[in-house]
Amino acid sequence: MANFDRRTLLTLLGSSGAALTAPLPFKAFAWDRPPPYNVEPNPKFSTTPFTLGVASGEPLSDGFVLWTRLAPEPLDPHGGMPRRQMLVDWEVAADDGFKTIVQSGKFMAMPELAHAVHVEVSGLASNRPYWYRFMVGGERSPVGRSRTLPALGAPLDRVRFVAAGCQYYELGYFTAWRRIAEEPIDFVFHYGDYIYEGAGAKFATGDNFGKNPPPLRFHVGNELYSIDDYRARYGQYKTDPDLQAAHAACPWFVSFDDHEIDNNWAANIDENEMPQEIFATRKAMALQAYYENMPLRRSSMPVNGHIQMFRSAQYGDLLNAFFLDTRQYRSNQAYFDLASPQGPEVFAANRSMLGDRQEAWLFEGLSKSPSRWNLIAQQVLLMNLLRTGPEGGERLTGMDTWSGYMHSRRRLLDHIDKHRPGNVVTVSGDAHLHFAGDLIQDNGDGRVISAEFSATSVTSGADGTGDENPRVRSAMVGNAELKAITDKRGYLLCDINRNVWQADLKILDKVTQANGNLSTYASFHVEHGRPGIKRI
Repeated sequence: MANFDRRTLLTLLGSSGAALTAPLPFKAFAWDRPPPYNVEPNPKFSTTPFTLGVASGEPLSDGFVLWTRLAPEPLDPHGGMPRRQMLVDWEVAADDGFKTIVQSGKFMAMPELAHAVHVEVSGLASNRPYWYRFMVGGERSPVGRSRTLPALGAPLDRVRFVAAGCQYYELGYFTAWRRIAEEPIDFVFHYGDYIYEGAGAKFATGDNFGKNPPPLRFHVGNELYSIDDYRARYGQYKTDPDLQAAHAACPWFVSFDDHEIDNNWAANIDENEMPQEIFATRKAMALQAYYENMPLRRSSMPVNGHIQMFRSAQYGDLLNAFFLDTRQYRSNQAYFDLASPQGPEVFAANRSMLGDRQEAWLFEGLSKSPSRWNLIAQQVLLMNLLRTGPEGGERLTGMDTWSGYMHSRRRLLDHIDKHRPGNVVTVSGDAHLHFAGDLIQDNGDGRVISAEFSATSVTSGADGTGDENPRVRSAMVGNAELKAITDKRGYLLCDINRNVWQADLKILDKVTQANGNLSTYASFHVEHGRPGIKRI
């Protein structure tokens, strides 16, 4: 094997351009000796190793992350790859025909990380598109398109993005992702539930078809517990061509919610409140598989069962986006995580949604933000919607949303009211319904403080029942701040200029059939400096 000096090694681990001499953030990557070992000198594949497609994410004004994962057999936990390291070539071009290649290099794909590739490209021009691809063993990947951010503070007139998530593989086709790939947008915010951890319907004990329609396509295997389980499930989801098209079309900012690990987990506690040291093992394996399959920077590589996911991105002087993590730092859900009245535990000051460190980071970022608009992109509903239960009595709400963490909700809305009135919009998801509404302080004077748009699911809930869903009908009673809600699949499209934030609730007529028809259920405006939404 050829000798590897430190500079060469840094290149093989994905640094580029000006970053070649920078120290690596993790000691695990900072080998001086010995050099890489067990490298496959002459990779050969019987079929393409790029079955999972390509992706980009985490853009900066001079670069972004490029991702792929070598997996000629995507349902195999190791992707059908030999347990050897492989050098992968990558290229970034100024045009889709690769006539002008502006950056290139090599990355060492390792079996320890499921042969995932995370190239952190830097040194590019700001606010322009680039195209990229990978090569290994004579095989070439599909071409992806990414885009750098505008320079910090640069004048900017428009930003367009999509928020989407909750893509249950068994319950529908990913047509929404195909339509998203066709949208001329700057980025995708994936709010979470990229995979679902439950057993495939063929393997599940009991019959859950009373809650969901019979599946159209089946998860492989039982409920996910080991890293092999999670890797194979990502492999199955990522073979979907519509999802691959959306990844290749533009850069993504990703967040996880609960199903990437276990339904409604909170910090170190799972849904069934297993001993925390037991859940910690499952969580650590799930987070590693998540990192391996997402276009994330090395700063988000899991360490000791924790992954750094709250961060921000600034689009010139127009938009500052804050991406939150509402799972790792939250207190356990109140009242056994059941739909409940808002009792004293919900308002307790010692319970938190974000944790002290993340909340302080967000509040400081909002206070100092120079942008004309600010986006809070997170996982669960911030509107405090109460509904009457089937037996009447006290009004109920879900304990997994901000309505179960009212101390944190009050603090956030108070901060927005004092520091950023009229230029903060929240985007969320998880509920498998489109929501659009005003944000009002529950113990305040009834003034509108901000606006929220919550994106429906890509497939979870199958086709849905539109406005006839009982949850839809009950939510509209007694919640004047809620301006629209519907039970259909789709995504949220936001189009922002200097004076108006437009939000379109996109829906599909069918996801149980391929290539469903896309339409706009409702559109809303938020005027800069005037909190609240108006239907157009």
